[in-house]
Amino acid sequence: MKKTNYSSFRGIFSCLIVSLLLITSCKQNQSGQKHTSAKTGSAAIKYAKGFNIDYYEDYKVVSIYSSMGAHADTVQYVLLAKGAKAPEGYKKAQLIQIPVQSLIAMSSMHIALADFAGSADAITGLGSLKYVSSETVRKNITAGKVKEVGIDGTMNDEMLISMKPGLVMVMGSPDAKFSKYETLTGAGVPVMLNSEWLETTPLGRAEWVKLMAALMDKEDYVNTKFDAVEKEYNRLAAIGKKAVTKPTLVCGMPYKGTWYVPDGDSYMVQFLKDAGTNYKWADVHGKGSLPLNFETVAPVALKADFWLNVGTVDSKNEIKAIDNRYADFKPFKENHIFNFNKKVNDIGSNDYWESGAVNPQLILSDLIKIFHPELLPDYQLVYYKQLN
Repeated sequence: MKKTNYSSFRGIFSCLIVSLLLITSCKQNQSGQKHTSAKTGSAAIKYAKGFNIDYYEDYKVVSIYSSMGAHADTVQYVLLAKGAKAPEGYKKAQLIQIPVQSLIAMSSMHIALADFAGSADAITGLGSLKYVSSETVRKNITAGKVKEVGIDGTMNDEMLISMKPGLVMVMGSPDAKFSKYETLTGAGVPVMLNSEWLETTPLGRAEWVKLMAALMDKEDYVNTKFDAVEKEYNRLAAIGKKAVTKPTLVCGMPYKGTWYVPDGDSYMVQFLKDAGTNYKWADVHGKGSLPLNFETVAPVALKADFWLNVGTVDSKNEIKAIDNRYADFKPFKENHIFNFNKKVNDIGSNDYWESGAVNPQLILSDLIKIFHPELLPDYQLVYYKQLN
């Protein structure tokens, strides 16, 4: 009797195992994901929303999330060491050999990411050679080691294919379709989207350094550096948010008749909140810039305590020369105009857009010093300067 019961149990258990295997197999076939090695973990991404990195025994999988347009999409990349066999189940993913030895960077942010990771020497091509702050990259440009490949939209595909770069990093754009890079990807040149500017927090934007870390096999080095940035930024934000007064401000200047101000969900507005200010359009939903006319912004500017980020001008006289109505603004009268162009070099490159992007703690320090100088009495501005 006992033997019969044990045999029956063993038969039922075997059926259950077979059923589970069939279900698992069906799911694998439906998803197309057949991993050939075990997953060992995922990158600790705390602030950025635009990407993820999963680690397997023999490779890494980078997922870039697109939240732009009507249809969100995910673009995947499989990162492989030289000579490693590509895993099955990633037919649509691009393969990237790591560490990347030759990087084409299409924006200042990409240069900053490589510099932060100590991998600026890997940059062999830029969209333009005109605006670079990195000393390493400028040195390599002078030595003829970096080529100009054309800005996104007018890139020289033939040149890029002949260069055989390990990766071309491009800016994600709401109007751009990835299909426009088919000539490059079809020739075996990997193209990676980078949409860091859509992040809603400064730390989220800076955290894209972890993507560069995965590409360069420098996770430990980059994570240690980012942890220090994060700790300092959060320390400063706690100081700024506790400020007793919340000064008002206006940002930017009109461009071709339109005054673009930061949208409420943009990383710039998070800077302003963390610096302890009262920003008029903080509740407007959007991750980029809000287009307004002069008549809408002027009433705010007339009474604002500060005027920030006024383009490329260097003095109040230059501002007044553009439009003498600006002289009526309260910040103009009280010398409370600050611009982010203190670190513009001899070729006109503004390091605010380069190293500043991966050092948000320094930008926040500048802003707190501007709005609440008593909170950081010994601090000297790094990226901002006062216009007189």
